[in-house]
Formats: sequence, structure tokens, C-alpha cells
Amino acid sequence: MNMALNRALFFDAVRSGLFQGRLSQAQVDGLEAILSGWRARVPDGRSDALAYVLATAFHETAATMQSVRETLATTDAAAIARLDRAFAKGLLSNVRTPYWRPDDEGKSWLGRGLVQLTHRRNYETMSTVTGIDLVADPARAMQMDVAVAILIEGMRRGSFTGKRLDDYFGPRKTDWLGARRIINGTDRAALVARHASAFLKALG
Repeated sequence: MNMALNRALFFDAVRSGLFQGRLSQAQVDGLEAILSGWRARVPDGRSDALAYVLATAFHETAATMQSVRETLATTDAAAIARLDRAFAKGLLSNVRTPYWRPDDEGKSWLGRGLVQLTHRRNYETMSTVTGIDLVADPARAMQMDVAVAILIEGMRRGSFTGKRLDDYFGPRKTDWLGARRIINGTDRAALVARHASAFLKALG
């Protein structure tokens, strides 16, 4: 990645190319947090890999670039209620067990953050990766610095599906479509690929 990234040019490009001509302060802050987190953690990282990280956050947060709960609910209780309704209507065909329902300790393992971390086992994994006890307090996945760490390190290390950024981005490969397997199989792979391509152009 070019460490001399011109932030003004970057924001001008994404504003027109991805955010329909307007960026809120929250979106700017979220983008800045990811860019800064990448520079700190992967100073020599590839621009195409960073573009895919940005595109993933863009997609998973409905373009808010902020840590969000699954369904974009403002509280855990509201998210749980929305998920329960969708599950009852058969709208979550890939879900066998309602993982969002509070466990015996009253903790919900619903999706949170910039990449929608779900299931207790994934919170356990990312606790080890980040050094932050997300099992004791799952809500910490909503904190921006924690969410950035989960997003970047999870994608770098293959913590979500076993697939890593390096599997798809390297000196002789840039596999926008295949990279979706880092997060969620082939779900919306072409859409996220288009977002990534736009982010790469903005990165210069």
C-alpha cells in the first residue's frame, strides 16, 4: 500500500463512486479508522487487499462504516426480536439454530461490528486474536477499535472461514470474486467485488 495516500483524493473518489455523492461524518470516521488500523497492522499491505477489507465493511454495515448490530437494530433486544420474527417466517433458510437467542448467562452471540461476528465460538476465536475478552463482554465487538481489529486480523488470519486475504491477493493474483469466501462463501460475491474495485481506484 502507498503510505502517502492522499486522503482528500480518496474521500472525493469514494464519495462519488460509492456513497452517492455524500459522506456523513460517521462514514468518514469509519473509513479513517479502517485506513489507520490497516496502516498500523499491515504497513506493507497490498492495496487490493485493503480495498477488499473496505468493501467488506461497506457491505456488512450497509454502507454506514460503523459498528452495527445484525439487522441494524439499535439494541440487542431489538435485534433479537427482529431475528426471531424473520426465523419464524422462514426467512433465514441457512440458519438451523437461532444463535442470537440469549444463552444461560444471558449473553447473545448475534452479529456485531464491521464484519458481523456471530456465534460464541467466533467470539472465542477473536478474543484470542485481539487479546480482548469478547466472551466476557460480547458488546465490546461494537467498539470501533475492537471492530477494526476483528475485521482486519480476522480476514488476514482466516479466522472466519479458514480463507485468508493472502489466498486471493498476491503478486500474480487479485481474485475479487473468490475473496468473498473469507467471509461468507459466495453470497453477494459479485456485489462486494464491484465495491472492492471502486475502493481500489480510490486508493490510487
